[in-house]
Amino acid sequence: MRWAVDLAYLAVALISLPIWLTRMIRTGKIRTDWAGRFGATPPAVVDQRSSVLLQAVSVGEVNAIRLLVDRLADPSHQAEGREPPRIIVSTTTDTGFERAKRLFGDRHRVVRYPLDFSFAVRRFLKAIRPNVAVLVELEVWPNFTAMCAKQGIRLCVVNGRLTERSARRYGPVRWMMRPSFRRLDRAAVQNEDYAARFRALGAENVWVTGTMKWDTAEIAQHVSGAEELARTMGIDRTRLLVVAGSTAPGEHELLARAVDPEVQLLCAPRKPEWFDQAASALPGCARRSRGDCGSKTGRFLLDTIGELRMAYALADVVVVGRSFGQLHGSDMMEPAALGKAVVVGPAVSDFQQTVDALLAGDGMVQTDRDRLPEVLRDLLNDPGRREELARNGQAVILAHQGATDRHVEIILSLLREGKGA
Repeated sequence: MRWAVDLAYLAVALISLPIWLTRMIRTGKIRTDWAGRFGATPPAVVDQRSSVLLQAVSVGEVNAIRLLVDRLADPSHQAEGREPPRIIVSTTTDTGFERAKRLFGDRHRVVRYPLDFSFAVRRFLKAIRPNVAVLVELEVWPNFTAMCAKQGIRLCVVNGRLTERSARRYGPVRWMMRPSFRRLDRAAVQNEDYAARFRALGAENVWVTGTMKWDTAEIAQHVSGAEELARTMGIDRTRLLVVAGSTAPGEHELLARAVDPEVQLLCAPRKPEWFDQAASALPGCARRSRGDCGSKTGRFLLDTIGELRMAYALADVVVVGRSFGQLHGSDMMEPAALGKAVVVGPAVSDFQQTVDALLAGDGMVQTDRDRLPEVLRDLLNDPGRREELARNGQAVILAHQGATDRHVEIILSLLREGKGA
């Protein structure tokens, strides 16, 4: 089976070579950690403790496991007489790797997750030697799951999500994916719709536990470093500020038109390869990466990674990007948790459950491209309404928290069952 999977991967890679290679060269991603992507990982330190591997694809998944990592490592969460497990965090993308290093690198090992070729997975598992492999949201790869099952490594999905769009994509390769889903010892998913799709693909032990993102949305009124960010970028704290986070091409032009000239606008594109396009759409903007201080046009570009939370803390209104085009939304929990009036567009299918909860609790506003200027003007002119949205959004988040502890118990129960590498 693994040779058939390897051949399928190789065929797809060769057929699509001109596309992915050109894109990687253009975006600079060709300079990635190729050795790590092919499983070359330094051996783990061996001691008496069990070990847990947490695989988080990119920045969003890495952020989602912040509390999970802390609680797994907390002695108070262990059964009497048990030490906390060694924790290894793996990531797929370069931005996810950098984020994981910042969050966990001083306490836990952070490594690159390999491509799913059998030889790369074999090298990786031999070096890491986990007792339990935890796949965040999905990441159910055929060779990885097969080798974990062969070596007695327990497998589980946490914060599981499988959208209708993703499930349709599995159609042509369902024959290859069903054994992978059957190998899962546990699948802890966010809602009943996801649970049904996991079961349809072969998963048997499926639990609905909610999403950990509610837990990692830290309720706060202030963020350390926010005022310093405003000072160094030259943001005028006496003027209104709209912060647009995780934006995509096409949205920067929309926002530049929608935000009145007397109101400041800061855009933070989702991907580094979109930074220059955003700068072109925001004439006269102050770019964080250049160290610019002040903007005559009142436009600012946060073209860095890891500072969006500080920018959100400065906002009077937050617009969540990737929701006004052909993409499928970005996470709106963080600005809501910071007590901000949040606005999203119609394209939010990847976060529909969160959107539904916040809208039902009057903790957010949803609009379309045409009405965005009016919605922003109304909110900016009505501080009472902004405060109401902020209170309601934080209340919705608090009401939905608790999934992290449920996931911790699932992972520790797999360790207690005693099967491992």
